[in-house]
Amino acid sequence: MNIHELKEFMKEDKKALGINRKKPRMFTDFEWRLEIALRKAEYYNQFKFHPLRYFYLVYYRRLELKYMTFIPLYTCGKGLSIAHIGGIRINNNAKIGEYCRIQEGVTIGATNGNIKAPKIGNYVYIGSGSKIIGDISIADRVCIGAGAVVCKSINSSCTVGGVPAKLINYNDSSKNLKVK
Repeated sequence: MNIHELKEFMKEDKKALGINRKKPRMFTDFEWRLEIALRKAEYYNQFKFHPLRYFYLVYYRRLELKYMTFIPLYTCGKGLSIAHIGGIRINNNAKIGEYCRIQEGVTIGATNGNIKAPKIGNYVYIGSGSKIIGDISIADRVCIGAGAVVCKSINSSCTVGGVPAKLINYNDSSKNLKVK
């Protein structure tokens, strides 16, 4: 990642959050602050002896613990939108595409001692309290309903929900995302 990619990632994250301001507000914008720290930690982590490397790694770790939102470095594509912080847990081996929106209480992880985690496509909406578990893949433009437990791959643009997740309809995630 070079400096131009860092700026592009941060610009697209801000656009996906629907923010027009230049800087985060002092006592709000927790999600935006977390995403800025994530992107800067990803950027500075590539330089072994850069003085800001450890600053941003520690700062991001502190924000993760404060907000109970654990997103490993290099797992999310540009345009990440965290709607509400709190209770988000993503496995280190997961891959999340571009312009995805993640609500609170989401778990994306491996299962049964397997280290393989989900691969999520672009423009995916993940509703509150959803669990995406196992070595599965989620297609582009999928909408996962609140509280859904996804254990099988989803291969087409649709809306799924329930425990275990089942097809609800063939509407895609476009109405739930700020970036189309």
